[in-house]
Amino acid sequence: TAELMEEVAKRIEVEGIEDPAEKLAGFTVAKVLTAAPHPDADKLQVLTVDTGAGDPLQVVCGAPNARAGIAVAYAGLGTYIPGLDFSLDKKPRKIRGVESFGMMCSTKELEMGEDHDGILELDPKDHTIGTPIAQAVGMNDPVIDFEVTPNRPDWLGVNSIARDLAAVGLGTLKTPEIKTIKGNFP
Repeated sequence: TAELMEEVAKRIEVEGIEDPAEKLAGFTVAKVLTAAPHPDADKLQVLTVDTGAGDPLQVVCGAPNARAGIAVAYAGLGTYIPGLDFSLDKKPRKIRGVESFGMMCSTKELEMGEDHDGILELDPKDHTIGTPIAQAVGMNDPVIDFEVTPNRPDWLGVNSIARDLAAVGLGTLKTPEIKTIKGNFP
């Protein structure tokens, strides 16, 4: 929370906070229901997509791996695409004469990787339709960048920072159990 971050910043200099969920806020898990060839383009398909927000939508997609039955990262109308640095139109756009109500995204377009050969595929059994994509792929934890001063080398470790913050009442320190490992050599 913001209050907790203010308290942390009073004790340790925070250089920055990056929350990947913020840039992925407009993306959700959707399921491709049908896929049919585009009537006027060989490399495009017309998909029917369940976004979990009402009636299925029609989306024109050029990804070679787009097919019925997969879960995908869906960007609705007006969504900013960080990997391409542009926003989708707020109104449906006609692509070769067929209306498209959004976009299916690759990992590169989401800035989650370099793969741009096809859309991000998710297993529909493992993901609920309509779930924010950041939550679905485990990118919903903020990353805090601390300034480590020369007099506090103990802040070079996450456990040491957690111990320091717990000592002043900001949270509870959870120390993992250290397991004994039997050696396999003399």
